[in-house]
Amino acid sequence: MRKYGLNNITGVLSKNSVAAEQDNIESNRPDPNVRQEDENTERGNWSSKREYMLSMIGYAVGLGNVWRFPYLAYKHGGGAFLIPYTIMLAVAGLPLFFMESSFGQFCSQGPINVWKAVPILQGVGITMMLVSIFVAIYYNVIIAYSIYYLFASFQYPLPWSVKDCSSTVFIKIQNNTALNHCLHLMFEVALQRTSSMNETGPVVWHLALCLLLAWILVGGALFKGIKSSGKVVYFTATFPYIVLFILLVRGATLEGAKDGIEFYIGSKSNLTKLADAEVWKDAATQIFFSLSVAWGGLMALSSYNKFYNNCYQDSIIVCVTNCGTSVFAGFAIFSILGHMAHVYQRPVSEVADAGFALAFIAYPDALSKLPISPLWSILFFLMLITLGLDSQFAGIEVIATCLQDAYPKVLKSKRGIVTTAVCIVLFLLGLPCVTGAGIYWVNLIDTFCAGWILLVAGLLEVLGLSILYGGNRFIKDIEMMIGTKSALFWLWWRACWFFITPVVLSVCTQFLSYLSIYLSIYLSIYLSIYLSIYLSIYLSIYLSYSFSLSRSLSLYIF
Repeated sequence: MRKYGLNNITGVLSKNSVAAEQDNIESNRPDPNVRQEDENTERGNWSSKREYMLSMIGYAVGLGNVWRFPYLAYKHGGGAFLIPYTIMLAVAGLPLFFMESSFGQFCSQGPINVWKAVPILQGVGITMMLVSIFVAIYYNVIIAYSIYYLFASFQYPLPWSVKDCSSTVFIKIQNNTALNHCLHLMFEVALQRTSSMNETGPVVWHLALCLLLAWILVGGALFKGIKSSGKVVYFTATFPYIVLFILLVRGATLEGAKDGIEFYIGSKSNLTKLADAEVWKDAATQIFFSLSVAWGGLMALSSYNKFYNNCYQDSIIVCVTNCGTSVFAGFAIFSILGHMAHVYQRPVSEVADAGFALAFIAYPDALSKLPISPLWSILFFLMLITLGLDSQFAGIEVIATCLQDAYPKVLKSKRGIVTTAVCIVLFLLGLPCVTGAGIYWVNLIDTFCAGWILLVAGLLEVLGLSILYGGNRFIKDIEMMIGTKSALFWLWWRACWFFITPVVLSVCTQFLSYLSIYLSIYLSIYLSIYLSIYLSIYLSIYLSYSFSLSRSLSLYIF
């Protein structure tokens, strides 16, 4: 055996002590983004309450408020859709929003570390981070589309309204929507879409450069964390409201605007639609995704609050503002779509659409019919960019916060490096989305990464905090922050957290049916294994007893 001398041991100890001292120096190095007046000296706090509220509103109010809610409203009975929409806000959206923001503020940790309170559910936090990664990849691609159209809008006339392309020529697509032929062709040229996902095609470089610009904007705004993004949201969170108001005022003065508004939410509301289960499911889904619940962003943003911040009041304000924005945006959208229908002499139903078709085909076509059309087009695509950036800020904040919480000794003082590294990696991962098959990848990620998995995460979240952690215990934690409240105050929240919200989410995800199938299979396997083991043990005991008995009898006889 090799023996070590004292000098060798001393050398090892001295090296270990130096390494430990360097680790202590690294871990105790102050975060340059934490100020002396911050209550949380480890992670820092928001510079002001306004910055937090604008960030939360900007995160909650996204592209879905503009291009999805108005379409769902007219599809499901117009004004009648507001009834299930408001009910789902009360029983699902607001309770989960209040729960998440309170949880993040109380723990002052990101969406992974907060689940140390319920260790068995740390996978929920990991799911939130993974969803934020996938969504950040394709969300910035949408911003890149908007940037490309913004640059294209600095022309007169607009490229999709040139004279040699007749504005009366329409093509029909699968959902039977009438679209401007020139604009549809431009959308195809911009994407350079291949025939299927199997044909990847080359990188579309003008979109790749727009994607790079989008990531530069995100990285620059988040370079110093909340200290820098909190200043940017003064513009990005308020500018969409200015544009929506301008578009509404301009749209209301156009011929045919009344028809569009009537079609959206006017006297043509169909109350019989309320008997359709799909209407209620779409209302619950829209509320859930519109408020950005179970994405991790609410926990990440609220974790930088001061401990005694009134998170209850903040939740009410943000949720009401978000839903009010959806309704308000519908008026701005459908007033101009009504004018477009009037110009084309078509029903409003043939020019209204949702998603990409509304943002990049139908609505730009409507704006091209207005005087000074480049101005309106520039404002519209600037609005889409700012709406997307606000949501993207919170998504990247989730990733950076989770990394810093996981490795505080190494990454606490390197926020700028972490943000830059995250943006570079996600930009590279997003390049397949700007190839010829990119739009297929965007739709794929949107469908499967930001769909039912969020409803399941929200269901596990509310069950974990109300049952495993303890609903009454969680309420006492909230009262430590906002002050003691009466039992009557907590009556509604207890009802939602313990029963109503889990039931609503279970119905939306059909979770109970899958759970019953899983449990039946599990119990059948468990019982079969248990019975087989029991029978084998019983038979072995019986046989051994029979053998010993027969042997003793044979010895007795002979």
